[in-house]
Amino acid sequence: MDRITELREQMQKALKEARGICETVEQEGREFTADERQKVANILEEANARKAELKQAEEDERMRRQILDFGDGLDLGALGANGNGKGQNGRLPRSLGEQFVEDEQFKAWLKGVAPGGRVPERMQLTSPPIALKGGFNLFKKDLITGASDTSAGAFVTPDNTGIYEPLGRYPLTLRDLISVRQTTSDTVEFVRQTAQVTQAAVVPEANVTDYTGAPGQVSGEKPEGAMAFERVTETVKTLAVWVPATRRALSDAAQLRGLIDQELREDLAEEFENQLLNGNGSGENFTGLANTANVLVQAFDTDVITTTRKAITNLKVNGKQMPTAWVMHPNDWESIDLLKDGENRYYWGGPMAQGQKTLWGIPVVESFFATEGVAYLGNWRKMVVWDREQATITVSDSHEDFFIRNMIAILAEMRAAMGIIRPSAFVEVDLSGGS
Repeated sequence: MDRITELREQMQKALKEARGICETVEQEGREFTADERQKVANILEEANARKAELKQAEEDERMRRQILDFGDGLDLGALGANGNGKGQNGRLPRSLGEQFVEDEQFKAWLKGVAPGGRVPERMQLTSPPIALKGGFNLFKKDLITGASDTSAGAFVTPDNTGIYEPLGRYPLTLRDLISVRQTTSDTVEFVRQTAQVTQAAVVPEANVTDYTGAPGQVSGEKPEGAMAFERVTETVKTLAVWVPATRRALSDAAQLRGLIDQELREDLAEEFENQLLNGNGSGENFTGLANTANVLVQAFDTDVITTTRKAITNLKVNGKQMPTAWVMHPNDWESIDLLKDGENRYYWGGPMAQGQKTLWGIPVVESFFATEGVAYLGNWRKMVVWDREQATITVSDSHEDFFIRNMIAILAEMRAAMGIIRPSAFVEVDLSGGS
Protein backbone atom coordinates (compact mmCIF):
# COMPACT_ATOMS: atom_id res chain seq x y z
CA MET A 1 0.00 0.00 0.00
CA ASP A 2 1.48 3.40 -1.02
CA ARG A 3 1.81 6.19 1.52
CA ILE A 4 -0.93 8.40 0.01
CA THR A 5 -3.53 5.61 0.15
CA GLU A 6 -2.49 4.74 3.70
CA LEU A 7 -2.86 8.35 4.89
CA ARG A 8 -6.28 8.69 3.27
CA GLU A 9 -7.54 5.53 4.94
CA GLN A 10 -6.24 6.75 8.32
CA MET A 11 -8.11 10.06 7.91
CA GLN A 12 -11.32 8.33 6.85
CA LYS A 13 -11.18 5.99 9.82
CA ALA A 14 -10.61 8.86 12.28
CA LEU A 15 -13.36 11.05 10.83
CA LYS A 16 -15.86 8.17 10.81
CA GLU A 17 -15.16 7.62 14.51
CA ALA A 18 -15.68 11.32 15.27
CA ARG A 19 -18.87 11.42 13.21
CA GLY A 20 -20.20 8.40 15.06
CA ILE A 21 -19.77 10.19 18.40
CA CYS A 22 -21.55 13.31 17.06
CA GLU A 23 -24.46 11.26 15.71
CA THR A 24 -24.87 9.47 19.04
CA VAL A 25 -24.99 12.79 20.90
CA GLU A 26 -27.50 14.23 18.43
CA GLN A 27 -29.77 11.16 18.55
CA GLU A 28 -29.80 11.20 22.35
CA GLY A 29 -30.54 14.94 22.39
CA ARG A 30 -27.80 15.85 24.83
CA GLU A 31 -24.51 17.73 25.09
CA PHE A 32 -21.09 16.13 24.68
CA THR A 33 -19.59 14.56 27.80
CA ALA A 34 -16.12 15.68 28.85
CA ASP A 35 -14.61 12.37 27.64
CA GLU A 36 -16.43 12.58 24.30
CA ARG A 37 -15.38 16.18 23.80
CA GLN A 38 -11.74 15.33 24.52
CA LYS A 39 -11.85 12.27 22.28
CA VAL A 40 -13.28 14.24 19.36
CA ALA A 41 -10.66 16.95 19.86
CA ASN A 42 -7.87 14.33 19.82
CA ILE A 43 -9.29 12.74 16.68
CA LEU A 44 -9.48 16.09 14.88
CA GLU A 45 -5.93 16.95 15.94
CA GLU A 46 -4.68 13.61 14.61
CA ALA A 47 -6.69 14.03 11.39
CA ASN A 48 -5.17 17.48 10.83
CA ALA A 49 -1.69 16.01 11.23
CA ARG A 50 -2.46 13.25 8.72
CA LYS A 51 -3.96 15.87 6.38
CA ALA A 52 -0.69 17.82 6.39
CA GLU A 53 1.28 14.63 5.70
CA LEU A 54 -1.13 13.73 2.90
CA LYS A 55 -0.74 17.13 1.29
CA GLN A 56 3.05 16.84 1.38
CA ALA A 57 2.95 13.31 -0.03
CA GLU A 58 0.67 14.39 -2.86
CA GLU A 59 2.98 17.31 -3.69
CA ASP A 60 6.00 14.95 -3.74
CA GLU A 61 4.12 12.57 -6.05
CA ARG A 62 3.12 15.45 -8.34
CA MET A 63 6.74 16.63 -8.55
CA ARG A 64 7.94 13.09 -9.31
CA ARG A 65 5.45 12.77 -12.14
CA GLN A 66 6.50 16.12 -13.62
CA ILE A 67 10.17 14.99 -13.65
CA LEU A 68 9.16 11.80 -15.45
CA ASP A 69 7.08 13.82 -17.93
CA PHE A 70 10.04 16.09 -18.74
CA GLY A 71 12.20 12.98 -19.42
CA ASP A 72 9.62 11.40 -21.68
CA GLY A 73 11.13 10.60 -25.12
CA LEU A 74 14.79 10.72 -24.00
CA ASP A 75 17.02 7.66 -23.94
CA LEU A 76 18.05 8.09 -20.33
CA GLY A 77 20.20 4.98 -20.56
CA ALA A 78 22.55 6.90 -22.88
CA LEU A 79 23.18 9.33 -20.07
CA GLY A 80 24.44 6.62 -17.75
CA ALA A 81 22.39 3.69 -16.54
CA ASN A 82 24.17 3.52 -13.20
CA GLY A 83 23.11 7.02 -12.19
CA ASN A 84 26.64 8.54 -12.17
CA GLY A 85 26.68 9.69 -15.77
CA LYS A 86 28.83 6.77 -17.00
CA GLY A 87 27.88 3.82 -19.13
CA GLN A 88 28.12 0.21 -18.13
CA ASN A 89 31.79 0.08 -19.26
CA GLY A 90 32.66 2.95 -16.95
CA ARG A 91 33.37 5.35 -19.81
CA LEU A 92 31.70 8.75 -20.02
CA PRO A 93 29.36 8.95 -23.02
CA ARG A 94 30.50 10.97 -25.98
CA SER A 95 29.20 14.50 -26.12
CA LEU A 96 27.14 15.81 -29.03
CA GLY A 97 30.22 17.65 -30.38
CA GLU A 98 32.39 14.53 -30.20
CA GLN A 99 29.80 12.46 -32.02
CA PHE A 100 29.46 15.14 -34.70
CA VAL A 101 33.18 15.61 -35.57
CA GLU A 102 33.97 11.87 -35.35
CA ASP A 103 31.13 10.87 -37.66
CA GLU A 104 32.41 9.23 -40.91
CA GLN A 105 29.91 11.15 -43.06
CA PHE A 106 31.11 14.45 -41.64
CA LYS A 107 34.80 13.50 -42.15
CA ALA A 108 34.15 12.62 -45.79
CA TRP A 109 32.35 15.92 -46.43
CA LEU A 110 35.09 17.98 -44.72
CA LYS A 111 37.83 16.25 -46.72
CA GLY A 112 36.08 17.21 -49.96
CA VAL A 113 35.60 20.93 -49.15
CA ALA A 114 38.80 21.50 -47.19
CA PRO A 115 41.70 19.32 -48.38
CA GLY A 116 44.35 19.05 -45.71
CA GLY A 117 41.83 20.03 -43.04
CA ARG A 118 42.18 23.84 -43.57
CA VAL A 119 39.05 25.81 -44.24
CA PRO A 120 39.68 28.97 -46.34
CA GLU A 121 38.87 32.27 -44.61
CA ARG A 122 35.44 33.82 -45.29
CA MET A 123 34.22 30.58 -46.80
CA GLN A 124 30.59 29.78 -45.87
CA LEU A 125 30.00 26.10 -45.22
CA THR A 126 26.83 24.09 -44.68
CA SER A 127 27.34 20.49 -43.62
CA PRO A 128 24.95 17.68 -44.47
CA PRO A 129 22.59 16.52 -41.69
CA ILE A 130 24.36 14.17 -39.32
CA ALA A 131 22.40 11.47 -37.44
CA LEU A 132 23.46 11.25 -33.79
CA LYS A 133 23.33 8.04 -31.84
CA GLY A 134 22.28 7.47 -28.28
CA GLY A 135 18.70 8.70 -28.61
CA PHE A 136 19.54 12.38 -29.03
CA ASN A 137 17.21 14.39 -31.24
CA LEU A 138 18.05 18.07 -31.54
CA PHE A 139 14.89 18.85 -33.46
CA LYS A 140 12.27 17.06 -31.37
CA LYS A 141 10.24 19.26 -29.06
CA ASP A 142 7.01 19.02 -27.14
CA LEU A 143 4.23 21.44 -27.94
CA ILE A 144 4.07 24.15 -25.25
CA THR A 145 0.45 24.98 -24.57
CA GLY A 146 -1.31 27.28 -22.14
CA ALA A 147 -3.97 24.73 -21.30
CA SER A 148 -1.92 22.04 -19.58
CA ASP A 149 -0.86 22.29 -15.93
CA THR A 150 2.34 20.42 -16.86
CA SER A 151 3.18 22.85 -19.66
CA ALA A 152 2.90 26.64 -19.93
CA GLY A 153 -0.40 26.51 -18.07
CA ALA A 154 1.52 25.95 -14.84
CA PHE A 155 2.79 29.54 -15.06
CA VAL A 156 -0.49 31.16 -16.08
CA THR A 157 -2.41 32.89 -13.29
CA PRO A 158 -5.91 34.29 -13.79
CA ASP A 159 -6.36 38.05 -13.78
CA ASN A 160 -8.96 38.71 -11.09
CA THR A 161 -10.68 41.86 -12.31
CA GLY A 162 -12.87 42.27 -9.24
CA ILE A 163 -15.89 42.76 -11.51
CA TYR A 164 -19.19 41.33 -10.30
CA GLU A 165 -22.07 41.41 -12.76
CA PRO A 166 -25.50 40.63 -11.24
CA LEU A 167 -28.49 39.45 -13.25
CA GLY A 168 -30.09 42.87 -12.92
CA ARG A 169 -33.48 44.01 -11.65
CA TYR A 170 -36.35 46.10 -12.91
CA PRO A 171 -35.95 49.86 -12.46
CA LEU A 172 -38.25 51.12 -9.70
CA THR A 173 -40.31 54.24 -10.43
CA LEU A 174 -43.46 54.50 -8.29
CA ARG A 175 -41.78 55.61 -5.07
CA ASP A 176 -40.60 58.76 -6.83
CA LEU A 177 -44.20 59.66 -7.75
CA ILE A 178 -46.12 59.00 -4.55
CA SER A 179 -46.19 60.64 -1.12
CA VAL A 180 -43.92 59.01 1.47
CA ARG A 181 -44.38 59.64 5.19
CA GLN A 182 -43.31 58.05 8.48
CA THR A 183 -45.22 56.30 11.23
CA THR A 184 -44.33 54.91 14.65
CA SER A 185 -47.46 52.79 15.00
CA ASP A 186 -48.66 49.51 13.54
CA THR A 187 -51.79 51.17 12.10
CA VAL A 188 -52.41 54.48 10.38
CA GLU A 189 -55.72 56.32 10.03
CA PHE A 190 -56.85 59.11 7.80
CA VAL A 191 -60.18 60.83 7.22
CA ARG A 192 -61.64 60.81 3.73
CA GLN A 193 -64.44 63.15 2.70
CA THR A 194 -67.36 61.30 1.14
CA ALA A 195 -69.73 64.21 0.53
CA GLN A 196 -68.90 67.87 0.14
CA VAL A 197 -70.85 71.08 0.52
CA THR A 198 -72.87 71.71 -2.63
CA GLN A 199 -75.75 73.82 -1.22
CA ALA A 200 -74.42 77.31 -1.91
CA ALA A 201 -76.97 79.55 -3.68
CA VAL A 202 -77.75 83.18 -4.37
CA VAL A 203 -79.96 84.51 -1.53
CA PRO A 204 -82.23 87.60 -1.90
CA GLU A 205 -82.55 90.05 0.95
CA ALA A 206 -85.46 89.47 3.42
CA ASN A 207 -88.47 91.82 3.12
CA VAL A 208 -90.46 90.75 6.18
CA THR A 209 -89.70 90.37 9.84
CA ASP A 210 -91.81 87.30 10.39
CA TYR A 211 -91.79 85.04 7.38
CA THR A 212 -95.07 83.11 6.98
CA GLY A 213 -94.74 81.95 3.40
CA ALA A 214 -97.39 84.35 2.13
CA PRO A 215 -97.13 85.44 -1.53
CA GLY A 216 -94.55 88.15 -2.06
CA GLN A 217 -92.67 87.45 1.18
CA VAL A 218 -88.93 86.86 1.01
CA SER A 219 -87.38 85.15 3.99
CA GLY A 220 -83.76 85.85 3.10
CA GLU A 221 -82.78 82.54 4.76
CA LYS A 222 -79.34 81.20 3.82
CA PRO A 223 -79.07 77.53 2.77
CA GLU A 224 -77.40 75.12 5.16
CA GLY A 225 -74.49 73.13 3.80
CA ALA A 226 -73.81 69.44 4.49
CA MET A 227 -70.80 67.17 4.13
CA ALA A 228 -69.80 63.67 5.23
CA PHE A 229 -66.60 61.85 6.14
CA GLU A 230 -65.28 58.36 6.75
CA ARG A 231 -62.35 57.14 8.82
CA VAL A 232 -60.02 54.79 6.97
CA THR A 233 -57.56 52.52 8.77
CA GLU A 234 -54.57 50.92 7.08
CA THR A 235 -52.36 48.37 8.87
CA VAL A 236 -48.62 48.15 8.70
CA LYS A 237 -47.52 45.12 6.67
CA THR A 238 -44.23 43.22 6.82
CA LEU A 239 -42.28 42.24 3.73
CA ALA A 240 -39.44 39.78 4.31
CA VAL A 241 -37.03 37.38 2.61
CA TRP A 242 -34.08 35.34 3.89
CA VAL A 243 -31.28 33.14 2.56
CA PRO A 244 -29.08 30.52 4.26
CA ALA A 245 -25.28 30.77 4.18
CA THR A 246 -22.35 29.05 5.84
CA ARG A 247 -20.06 30.92 8.19
CA ARG A 248 -17.09 29.66 6.20
CA ALA A 249 -18.39 31.10 2.92
CA LEU A 250 -18.94 34.51 4.47
CA SER A 251 -15.54 34.38 6.15
CA ASP A 252 -13.62 33.29 3.05
CA ALA A 253 -15.36 35.66 0.63
CA ALA A 254 -15.62 39.00 2.38
CA GLN A 255 -17.61 40.67 -0.39
CA LEU A 256 -20.26 37.91 -0.36
CA ARG A 257 -22.02 39.39 2.67
CA GLY A 258 -22.41 42.75 0.94
CA LEU A 259 -23.77 41.12 -2.21
CA ILE A 260 -26.31 39.12 -0.21
CA ASP A 261 -27.46 42.22 1.67
CA GLN A 262 -27.86 44.13 -1.59
CA GLU A 263 -29.79 41.32 -3.26
CA LEU A 264 -32.19 40.98 -0.32
CA ARG A 265 -32.86 44.73 -0.11
CA GLU A 266 -33.50 44.99 -3.83
CA ASP A 267 -35.85 42.02 -3.74
CA LEU A 268 -37.89 43.73 -1.01
CA ALA A 269 -38.06 46.95 -3.01
CA GLU A 270 -39.26 45.09 -6.12
CA GLU A 271 -42.00 43.27 -4.26
CA PHE A 272 -43.12 46.48 -2.54
CA GLU A 273 -43.54 48.28 -5.87
CA ASN A 274 -45.45 45.28 -7.21
CA GLN A 275 -47.75 45.43 -4.17
CA LEU A 276 -48.41 49.15 -4.69
CA LEU A 277 -49.89 48.40 -8.10
CA ASN A 278 -51.13 44.82 -7.91
CA GLY A 279 -51.63 43.86 -4.25
CA ASN A 280 -54.95 42.00 -3.96
CA GLY A 281 -55.68 42.96 -0.34
CA SER A 282 -56.07 39.35 0.83
CA GLY A 283 -54.20 38.14 3.89
CA GLU A 284 -51.14 40.28 4.46
CA ASN A 285 -51.12 41.72 0.96
CA PHE A 286 -51.55 45.44 0.40
CA THR A 287 -54.55 46.65 -1.56
CA GLY A 288 -52.86 47.97 -4.67
CA LEU A 289 -54.20 50.51 -7.12
CA ALA A 290 -55.46 47.82 -9.52
CA ASN A 291 -57.73 46.39 -6.79
CA THR A 292 -58.89 49.61 -5.12
CA ALA A 293 -62.61 50.40 -5.27
CA ASN A 294 -63.99 53.65 -6.75
CA VAL A 295 -61.05 54.25 -9.12
CA LEU A 296 -62.33 55.94 -12.28
CA VAL A 297 -62.43 53.88 -15.49
CA GLN A 298 -61.82 54.97 -19.07
CA ALA A 299 -63.02 52.52 -21.72
CA PHE A 300 -61.21 52.15 -25.03
CA ASP A 301 -62.56 54.63 -27.59
CA THR A 302 -61.59 54.50 -31.29
CA ASP A 303 -57.80 54.35 -30.79
CA VAL A 304 -55.12 54.82 -28.16
CA ILE A 305 -54.69 58.51 -28.87
CA THR A 306 -58.39 59.24 -28.48
CA THR A 307 -58.71 57.03 -25.41
CA THR A 308 -55.84 58.64 -23.53
CA ARG A 309 -57.12 62.14 -24.26
CA LYS A 310 -60.58 61.24 -22.96
CA ALA A 311 -58.97 59.81 -19.80
CA ILE A 312 -57.52 63.24 -19.02
CA THR A 313 -60.95 64.83 -19.27
CA ASN A 314 -62.43 62.02 -17.18
CA LEU A 315 -59.97 62.68 -14.36
CA LYS A 316 -60.51 66.43 -14.43
CA VAL A 317 -64.29 66.32 -14.63
CA ASN A 318 -65.15 63.33 -12.48
CA GLY A 319 -62.13 63.10 -10.24
CA LYS A 320 -61.60 66.86 -9.90
CA GLN A 321 -57.86 66.28 -10.02
CA MET A 322 -54.95 67.45 -12.15
CA PRO A 323 -52.88 64.50 -13.39
CA THR A 324 -49.20 64.30 -12.46
CA ALA A 325 -48.12 61.26 -14.54
CA TRP A 326 -49.07 58.28 -16.65
CA VAL A 327 -47.88 54.85 -15.50
CA MET A 328 -47.83 52.06 -18.08
CA HIS A 329 -45.89 48.97 -19.10
CA PRO A 330 -42.82 49.58 -21.35
CA ASN A 331 -44.41 47.55 -24.16
CA ASP A 332 -47.46 49.82 -24.18
CA TRP A 333 -45.34 52.95 -24.26
CA GLU A 334 -43.31 51.49 -27.14
CA SER A 335 -46.54 50.99 -29.13
CA ILE A 336 -47.59 54.58 -28.49
CA ASP A 337 -44.12 55.95 -29.17
CA LEU A 338 -44.08 54.27 -32.60
CA LEU A 339 -47.44 55.63 -33.75
CA LYS A 340 -47.32 57.49 -37.09
CA ASP A 341 -49.66 59.85 -38.90
CA GLY A 342 -51.01 59.47 -42.44
CA GLU A 343 -47.72 60.71 -43.89
CA ASN A 344 -45.65 58.13 -42.00
CA ARG A 345 -44.34 60.68 -39.49
CA TYR A 346 -43.95 59.84 -35.80
CA TYR A 347 -46.50 61.61 -33.63
CA TRP A 348 -44.10 61.99 -30.74
CA GLY A 349 -40.98 63.17 -32.58
CA GLY A 350 -39.46 59.81 -33.47
CA PRO A 351 -36.02 58.51 -32.46
CA MET A 352 -34.47 61.99 -32.41
CA ALA A 353 -36.99 63.43 -29.97
CA GLN A 354 -35.37 64.89 -26.87
CA GLY A 355 -36.53 65.70 -23.38
CA GLN A 356 -38.92 63.98 -20.99
CA LYS A 357 -41.35 61.39 -22.30
CA THR A 358 -44.84 62.86 -22.33
CA LEU A 359 -48.29 61.92 -23.59
CA TRP A 360 -50.62 64.87 -24.13
CA GLY A 361 -48.12 66.98 -22.18
CA ILE A 362 -48.24 64.70 -19.11
CA PRO A 363 -45.06 62.81 -18.05
CA VAL A 364 -44.96 59.09 -18.82
CA VAL A 365 -43.42 56.66 -16.30
CA GLU A 366 -42.75 53.09 -17.37
CA SER A 367 -43.26 50.35 -14.78
CA PHE A 368 -42.48 46.69 -15.36
CA PHE A 369 -45.13 45.82 -12.79
CA ALA A 370 -47.96 47.46 -14.73
CA THR A 371 -50.28 45.13 -16.63
CA GLU A 372 -49.89 45.28 -20.39
CA GLY A 373 -52.88 46.89 -22.09
CA VAL A 374 -53.75 48.98 -19.02
CA ALA A 375 -52.44 52.41 -18.11
CA TYR A 376 -53.03 54.52 -15.01
CA LEU A 377 -53.43 58.27 -15.07
CA GLY A 378 -53.64 60.09 -11.81
CA ASN A 379 -52.57 62.55 -9.21
CA TRP A 380 -49.99 60.22 -7.68
CA ARG A 381 -49.63 62.30 -4.53
CA LYS A 382 -52.95 60.73 -3.49
CA MET A 383 -51.17 57.39 -3.01
CA VAL A 384 -49.38 57.50 0.34
CA VAL A 385 -46.80 55.18 1.90
CA TRP A 386 -46.09 55.29 5.63
CA ASP A 387 -42.67 53.82 6.43
CA ARG A 388 -42.64 52.04 9.79
CA GLU A 389 -39.21 50.43 9.43
CA GLN A 390 -36.81 50.85 6.55
CA ALA A 391 -35.31 47.66 5.14
CA THR A 392 -33.09 46.01 7.76
CA ILE A 393 -30.76 43.00 7.67
CA THR A 394 -30.63 40.53 10.59
CA VAL A 395 -28.29 37.56 10.99
CA SER A 396 -28.92 34.58 13.27
CA ASP A 397 -27.82 30.96 13.74
CA SER A 398 -30.91 30.03 15.80
CA HIS A 399 -32.89 28.73 12.82
CA GLU A 400 -33.55 25.00 13.15
CA ASP A 401 -30.15 23.18 13.44
CA PHE A 402 -28.06 26.00 11.92
CA PHE A 403 -26.00 26.43 15.12
CA ILE A 404 -24.49 22.94 15.03
CA ARG A 405 -24.06 23.05 11.25
CA ASN A 406 -22.15 26.35 11.29
CA MET A 407 -24.81 27.99 9.16
CA ILE A 408 -26.58 31.30 9.53
CA ALA A 409 -29.81 32.80 8.23
CA ILE A 410 -29.63 36.28 6.71
CA LEU A 411 -33.03 37.96 6.94
CA ALA A 412 -34.16 41.17 5.27
CA GLU A 413 -37.45 42.80 6.19
CA MET A 414 -39.28 46.09 6.01
CA ARG A 415 -42.55 47.33 7.47
CA ALA A 416 -44.86 49.87 5.88
CA ALA A 417 -48.47 50.82 5.31
CA MET A 418 -49.98 52.24 2.15
CA GLY A 419 -53.28 53.78 1.27
CA ILE A 420 -54.97 55.55 -1.61
CA ILE A 421 -56.53 58.50 0.13
CA ARG A 422 -58.57 59.54 -2.92
CA PRO A 423 -59.43 56.64 -5.30
CA SER A 424 -61.13 58.99 -7.75
CA ALA A 425 -57.78 60.73 -8.25
CA PHE A 426 -56.85 57.86 -10.58
CA VAL A 427 -58.19 56.57 -13.89
CA GLU A 428 -57.69 53.01 -15.10
CA VAL A 429 -57.34 53.31 -18.87
CA ASP A 430 -58.02 50.45 -21.30
CA LEU A 431 -55.40 50.75 -24.07
CA SER A 432 -56.32 47.65 -26.06
CA GLY A 433 -60.09 47.58 -26.28
CA GLY A 434 -60.18 44.15 -24.70
CA SER A 435 -58.00 42.63 -27.43
